[in-house]
Amino acid sequence: MKVVRPYGDTMDDGKVQLSFTLPVPEGARGKEAARKLVLSLGFKDCEVVHSTALSPEFSMYVVYGKTEASVDYDSVVADEASSDASMDMDAVNEYIRQNIGRKVVIVGACTGFDAHTVGIDAIMNMKGYNHHYGLERYSELEAHNLGAQLPNEKLIDYAVKVNADAILVSQVVTQKDSHIHNLTEFIELLEAKSLRERFICIAGGPRIGNKLAVEIGFDVGFGRGTYADDVASFVVRKLVDKAWLKS
Repeated sequence: MKVVRPYGDTMDDGKVQLSFTLPVPEGARGKEAARKLVLSLGFKDCEVVHSTALSPEFSMYVVYGKTEASVDYDSVVADEASSDASMDMDAVNEYIRQNIGRKVVIVGACTGFDAHTVGIDAIMNMKGYNHHYGLERYSELEAHNLGAQLPNEKLIDYAVKVNADAILVSQVVTQKDSHIHNLTEFIELLEAKSLRERFICIAGGPRIGNKLAVEIGFDVGFGRGTYADDVASFVVRKLVDKAWLKS
């Protein structure tokens, strides 16, 4: 058993930093309300170190506190999409040539009313993100980026039209769990059309975890810090593992 606690200034001091918004005006009462809130959560030695007005009736606070809580690090199981190390672009292309023998077709979009394309573009567009080329750059992939605000049904119809191997659904907006409702609808539509087993289904977004995605019915979920390498590696390995190769 390896017990760990938060680290602030010295080992095991339990010091943490919390930030949150309250629906109250910024000022002395707001700061005290923030401090008392953190105390009520079980923290000790609480101190408001920053506050700012967001509007006449809303304010944001940063609070330092100390906790006695700890966690057994040896018992932690991470919410990871795959335990396998991702391959780089060249390795993915070679893997496809050696094990699949044709181009792998991937379609993606940000569906529903979500208008944010930054996530799907970082994965799909040729230039990629942070020195990681997007799927359009891979010579052995045929990538179709359908943009944002695309109805789930149209994404499915397009995937059928191009005989896709995998479908990527990106979700950025999460207010009132809108991402969960939209992702669930996508899977339900596939199942209603008896198409769920035809595609590798991938959910992605800053608030998407693998556990959530799998619970909804996706094969995998990718969150923050994901690159095209990760998505491509998962897709091609899944194709080979499941022998889902289409002629």
